[in-house]
Amino acid sequence: MISKPGYTIHTLELGPMENFIYIIEDHHSKQAAIVDPAWEVDQILKVATLRGLNVTDILLSHCHHDHINGVEEVLLKYDAQIHLMRAENEFWNPGFIKPNLLSGGDIIQLGKTSIQALHTPGHSKGSACFKVGDQLITGDTMFVFGCGHCRLGGSDPETLFNSLNKLKREIPSDTVILPGHNYAPAYSESSMAEQITGNPFLHFDNAYDFIKYRTKIHDQIRSDPYEPISADDMEKHCSTYKE
Repeated sequence: MISKPGYTIHTLELGPMENFIYIIEDHHSKQAAIVDPAWEVDQILKVATLRGLNVTDILLSHCHHDHINGVEEVLLKYDAQIHLMRAENEFWNPGFIKPNLLSGGDIIQLGKTSIQALHTPGHSKGSACFKVGDQLITGDTMFVFGCGHCRLGGSDPETLFNSLNKLKREIPSDTVILPGHNYAPAYSESSMAEQITGNPFLHFDNAYDFIKYRTKIHDQIRSDPYEPISADDMEKHCSTYKE
């Protein structure tokens, strides 16, 4: 749980894929937004009930099943507005009724709490990150010392390379990263600065080397849980890879 003046972000780890589901609570209005509701939805709703929250919004980082399989159950209890990137909706056509279709930079207002949507495609066509104060909810765009795969429809490793490098350039170094899965050794808050020094996917300066690492090398030389690795050590590891 991260509590700041004006809002709190509650974190739940649920399901067989170690998904992180986030509940953003606006203190002033007691409105809440759920990011990527999935798996044990009763646990998500329990937090909302205990906190006396009205879930008014559902934010989707992308439309892969493990991030949206609880949407309908949430909607049975709350009349919430769904938000997702326009590109994601057009590619997957998930059939949500009157979703709010986002573009990069759009602001979602939750009571007095502002949430900025960032379009970060690559893992999927319309992957999004959500920035709340100095926290960045990254979905499957970036994990703690990892990033999403590029094996499903709408994914593209070169596009993911560009999205990650944009985050590296533009997100302040003290921003707290809140990923879509718990793939780190022992989950704890991680900063953008720690990702820049320890996340192998942020060590690349050109798309060609990134694509080779993401699609061929990474899964052979690294295993869960993801540990930090310096640029020099990663270069040594990569040098041992043989096609």
